[in-house]
Amino acid sequence: MLHNLGSINLDHFYRVPHLVHPGETLASHSYQVGLGGKGANQSLAMALAGGQVCHWGRLGRQDGWARDRLARAGVDVTHVELVDEPSGHAIIQVDDHGENAIILCPGANHGFTRRHHEALCETARPGDWLLVQNECNALPELLECARQQGLAIAFNPAPMSDTVLALPLEACQLLFVNRGEAAWLAGLPETSDARVLLEGLHARLPATATVLTLGREGAWYQSGSERHFQPALPVAPVDTTGAGDTFIGFFMAALQEQRSLPDCLAFAAHAAALGVQRPGAADSIPSRDEVERFLASPSNA
Repeated sequence: MLHNLGSINLDHFYRVPHLVHPGETLASHSYQVGLGGKGANQSLAMALAGGQVCHWGRLGRQDGWARDRLARAGVDVTHVELVDEPSGHAIIQVDDHGENAIILCPGANHGFTRRHHEALCETARPGDWLLVQNECNALPELLECARQQGLAIAFNPAPMSDTVLALPLEACQLLFVNRGEAAWLAGLPETSDARVLLEGLHARLPATATVLTLGREGAWYQSGSERHFQPALPVAPVDTTGAGDTFIGFFMAALQEQRSLPDCLAFAAHAAALGVQRPGAADSIPSRDEVERFLASPSNA
């Protein structure tokens, strides 16, 4: 089983003629609310990939529909707590030129305590995976509780910040990073070659495996001296929102099935390639059947 302690956000989208100016009241063309948050996206992706995932999260009681959506996709939501406080949410303006402005409120995602972490970790068995991102609070306490419980930790330090540098990252067995996150952690220029970034991460965390995702430049897996490369798929992106979350969910589902590491990379890359051809984040995540058909298509032979 994989346990994912992660954010659940509500994304409120407003289509507007232009981004609101100070002091202005502006009518929107349309309004839509959807499921978001890196944690929820990654749990949803793993479930759609056929993986076994239990989400650990906090959500405002009035927004129980978001928990129901995760459950319908196959996510175990036993430990998604409904609370009497606002859910994490984002207010997103998108104008007629495609520009956006976003206000993010962490809400219930920042209500975790050591008591929460200890109780949640006690529900897991030694050897289970714990997946974590950087959109919930009290991560030092969580990583320590997980290590004491004997869990294998996969960490996606997004959104990246200096607080990540102070975390006990040596407790993690697997790290998912993009170019910017890798450069920040390794103390290298973002323009560094992928191999240089991998070497820098290995020097910083020699016992931690790394998956480095580079968009159109493909993806790498590194563990010690072992490296595997997955080329990017030649697709025309429509919306890259959530592509990284889709990649992580499908990779962890394949790893859970004990597929080879090259197969894990290929499964995840094909899922992300399908996802970027659709608008949205959670709504763009493909099903396992779609990805399997894509992998088996003549263009991949």
